[in-house]
Parts: sequence; C-alpha cells; structure tokens
Amino acid sequence: MIDLIRERFRRMEYEYSLHALDQSIQRRISTSEVEEAVEAGEIIESYPSDKYGPSCLIFGRTASGRPLHIQCTAPGRNPVKVITLYQPDPSQWTDFRLRRLQ
Repeated sequence: MIDLIRERFRRMEYEYSLHALDQSIQRRISTSEVEEAVEAGEIIESYPSDKYGPSCLIFGRTASGRPLHIQCTAPGRNPVKVITLYQPDPSQWTDFRLRRLQ
C-alpha cells in the first residue's frame, strides 16, 4: 500500500483535509517535508474501519531528519487525503513506530 500512496504523492494526486492544513500551519510542517516523509516512509498502523474510510499512519523522516507522522486515506481514494500530520512525541512512541503503553 505504501508504494501506491507514494505514487499518488509523486503525481500530486493528494490533498489536505482542513484539519491537516491547519495542523501543518500551526506545527510549521511544509508540503515538501510531507512529501519527503511519505517518500521515505513506512506504514506503522492501519485503520481499515476508520469512520471516513480506510486510512493508515505513515512514519517517515524528512531530508533533514525530522520525524513525521502522516495519517492519510488508503490509495483507493483519488486523490489521497492527508487527514492529519504531526511530529511524534518521543515520550509516546518507541522509535517513532510503536505506541508506548501509558
């Protein structure tokens, strides 16, 4: 699935939800950083029963090494929609890939 998502991003067949757009501005995450993280990323969680349709959480690093999490719709949707994005808190994640038990 990650290969299909990457292909959609390469073709610029993606869009931001209003929430993701707001979060990108507040958290100072640029579009190029999102594209870099998806290109280098891996799916770390899948949400097949998400309320708006199947989605997944991607962990990737930007070219400068910044870790990002990007939740987006499954690649069956065209365009792929970025639902939310953030820089993960290391206190809540092991190696930014596994949620720590609280």
